[in-house]
Formats: sequence, structure tokens, C-alpha cells
Amino acid sequence: MGATQRGRRWLVPVTAVAVVAGVAALGPVVADASPNLPTITAQDLLAKVQTAKVDGLSGTVTSSLDLGLPAIPGLVGGENSSQFTDLLSGQHTARVAFAGPDKARVSVLDNMAERVLTTDGKTAWIYDSSKREATKVAVPAHTAKPEAVPEVGPQNKTYDPQATAKQFLAAIDPSTTVEVTGTESVAGRDAYKLRLTPKTDKTTVGSVTLAVDSKNWVPLQVTVMPRTGNNPAVQVGFSSVSFNVPSANTFAFTPPSGVKVTEQKVPASTEPKALPKKPDATKPNAGKPSADKPTVVGTGWESVAVIRGGKANLPSGNGALDQLLAKAPTVSGSWGSGKILTTRMVSALIADDGRVFVGLVSPDTLQAAAAKAPR
Repeated sequence: MGATQRGRRWLVPVTAVAVVAGVAALGPVVADASPNLPTITAQDLLAKVQTAKVDGLSGTVTSSLDLGLPAIPGLVGGENSSQFTDLLSGQHTARVAFAGPDKARVSVLDNMAERVLTTDGKTAWIYDSSKREATKVAVPAHTAKPEAVPEVGPQNKTYDPQATAKQFLAAIDPSTTVEVTGTESVAGRDAYKLRLTPKTDKTTVGSVTLAVDSKNWVPLQVTVMPRTGNNPAVQVGFSSVSFNVPSANTFAFTPPSGVKVTEQKVPASTEPKALPKKPDATKPNAGKPSADKPTVVGTGWESVAVIRGGKANLPSGNGALDQLLAKAPTVSGSWGSGKILTTRMVSALIADDGRVFVGLVSPDTLQAAAAKAPR
């Protein structure tokens, strides 16, 4: 199918980790007994999932993450570093609401504090109760979508199991086995279990199971199992959900008294985006990726993110990180040399030339990708 073919280029595993890493603190996803539902084929269920559409929803999204990452204080540097590393492990919760393409609200619960990202299509608010700060953003009418809101950190990713599921569905090709493996109840709703199993042994992903609502065909829960071990590496889904369209005031926001408010405006774009120009082969850096944008090497389950200059963003003088890198094996190849870090899900290669390679792949696959990546 066309959308599937286009999606193969995405960094499916790594993108999914980025999506679920945005959920913050409390209990796990709860699934109940298996309901008795009519038989459906994997192909029919796939078709329904990919064409599913609801006018709105609200609920609580919970997640449980165990990517096998070590605790490294200051991994990202700056005051948000502890938030970032905390979000990559443990149990997390967010309250979400959506209505059409231009109204969304995400309230992240984190250690008795709350972070809010909301837009009514005209105005967006970003609020952090722990800092007593809020940002008001005027959203141009023709781009009145949640995507128009500026990104303010890893915690503000998509809190939407359907969006998470679509990242994995984009990887479906001949390298993936797809099957319906049963039924379950999620957030009080009957659902089919659709399992995606990579055929390649080069990924650390063992399987991805989507719990698909049996009435409106929206994914309610996504569970990622590693190739080794019996515990999920990622589970993100609704613990409660309503498919009634939220009222308009759900997306309004009034800053509490004493909160510092900063106003911003998203520039309106009146010109359509131009098609990318073909690289000029006469220029020294022709065809090379931009230093500030990660690129992807490989496809589907074997995709690897390449961050040029990523090593420079690692904090210097961090004892825990320095110790971890000191113990990490040194590897080398046609791509150069560097240190490689591995967990049960994530592999990272920190090259001496400053590039960083990250993927849910085996260490050998990571080095093979490094050999193919532009310098």
C-alpha cells in the first residue's frame, strides 16, 4: 500500500522511542480479561487501523519504559537533563484531549508538578508549574495545528497511542510478519491484538503489539518487546478514554496568579515550501547532511539515526558518563573509531570524529550503518 511504502524510510524504532519518551510520571497501563470478538484477518484489521478517524477524544495515557539505559546524571546537560533521563525509564502519565486537527491539550504529571501544552487553534500555551513560567504563542490561522507550537524539550512529544502505532505500521513490508494474536480489554474497551514481528535479527525489537479498538479501530495501546527477556521495553496506552469530542473550553488556558508569561508569535508562511534542490557536485560539501539535523541510514527495523557533531553535546566533566565511556569497548572500522554503548534495546556509537549513531539495532548493524553514513 502507498502509505506503507513511503513510510519505510522512517527511523521506526528510534522514532517510537522519541514519541513514548514524552510521557511523564505515574501508574502502568492496565489490560483486563480477553473479550469474545468476531474473527478478523490481519489484512482487514490493518486496513481499518490505517483508515481510522475520530472527531475527538480525551483520556489518560500511561506508559512503562525499560529501555535498559543506565542512570547518567547530566546526560543531556542543562536544567532539563534530569527530566529527560527520567522520561526514558519508569512509569509515567499524561492527560490528553484532541478535537479535530487544530485543538489539542496535553497535561504532563511529574513529581507533584504539571506541564501543560495546549492549543485551541488560534492561541497555544506552554506552562510549567515547577518553574512558574508560561509561554503564550499566537498561531497563524493557516497553520493552526498542534505542530505549529514550538518544541520546548523531549517531554513535549506526541501523547497519542495512535500516532505511536502509525510509526510502527510504517515499517510493515516483507521484513515484517503481521498477525492477529487474540483479544484483550484496554481502558474498559474491547480490542484486537495485532502483532508485528520483524523477520530480521539485526534489530533489538522482538515484536510490537497494538491493541486496536474493536468499534472505531483506533490503537489503544502499544507494547514493544525486546528480542531478549520477558518484560516489555515500552508500553504506552490509555488507562481511560472517551471518544466524545471535548468541549472548546478544554483547550483554553488561564495562567495562575504570579506566573511569568512570555509571548511569542509563529511566523506566517505565505510561500509554499520549495522542492529540495539537487546537490551541486562541484561544491565540497555537496550531498552532505546539515550538521544540525539528524539523518537516517538504513530502512525499517534496521534504521539508524546519525547525529553529526552529537559528541559535542555530551557534557564534559560528568563523572558517571566519563566512567561509562571509559568502560565501553573501543571499536573501529572504515568509518573511523569510537566507543560503543549497548543495552537490551538501544545501541549507541560515539565516534571520535564527533558523530553519534543511535538505533534499536545490534552493535554490528550499528557499525555497518556507520560505514555507509556520510561524514
